[in-house]
Amino acid sequence: MIGRLNHVAIAVPDLSAATALYRDTLGATVSDPVPQPEHGVTVVFVELPNTKIELLHPLGENSPIAAFLERNSSGGIHHVCYEVDDIIAARDRLKEQGARVLGDGEPKIGAHDKPVLFLHPKDFVGTLIELEQA
Repeated sequence: MIGRLNHVAIAVPDLSAATALYRDTLGATVSDPVPQPEHGVTVVFVELPNTKIELLHPLGENSPIAAFLERNSSGGIHHVCYEVDDIIAARDRLKEQGARVLGDGEPKIGAHDKPVLFLHPKDFVGTLIELEQA
């Protein structure tokens, strides 16, 4: 069901510093910051030959990653995103198998302008999973 790894998301307390670290220290190509108000984050994508790293920073006081950064003040891996060919079929199959889809269960448009869903980390060995329509 899952396809290729789309990205690994890292929550960061300082987006400018994290962007500079990847760009200047590691020599990576990074995107400009992109506010995602519907998700409560600002993202920067670090382009790699085989995938991406998504740097996440809270956007607003009600950001869903604010609590994560309160618990992990230096930041850290927040979620892993896999591509799926059919996000609705994937959702339905996972729900039939007992997996919990976060939110209202309906796909939202993600940072790549494609439908995404998140799966509860307790159902996936402690890892928050994002599924993105390929």
